[in-house]
Amino acid sequence: MSQSLSKLYVHIVFHIKINAVEIRDAEKQRLYAYMGSVIKSNESIPILINGTGDHVHILCVMSKNIALSKLVEEIKRHSSRWIKTMDEYYASFAWQGGYGGFSVSPSVHDRTKRYIENQEEHHRKKTFKEEYQLFLDEYGIDYDDKYVWND
Repeated sequence: MSQSLSKLYVHIVFHIKINAVEIRDAEKQRLYAYMGSVIKSNESIPILINGTGDHVHILCVMSKNIALSKLVEEIKRHSSRWIKTMDEYYASFAWQGGYGGFSVSPSVHDRTKRYIENQEEHHRKKTFKEEYQLFLDEYGIDYDDKYVWND
């Protein structure tokens, strides 16, 4: 083939460090918009970004020119630096080192969007830990509990 083509939907999830301050409601939309600009600057397409005070969900189309680990590193690095400039409250803000990256088939694209849109409601019933373990189990990802939850 003379041309490389792809359309890879990915659902990315990551959490703040345990000792970090939570993201306040007043800054969430600006933070998500900033993350979207970072995704775009890495030749990827943000579809939806949402979360709660302690974690973020991102649905995007990944560029064929970047690895998932590099895309997540860029999102976290830039957004962490940016949020610290907003207010002294965020001086100790940091993301955890790890992340979850899950492929999304076109057949469940809309369901995934609804799931991300309803994060606040969803977390009235389930903790982040319960949610994340369900993702890991659903995707058949082996993990060691003692490493997943440490900063």
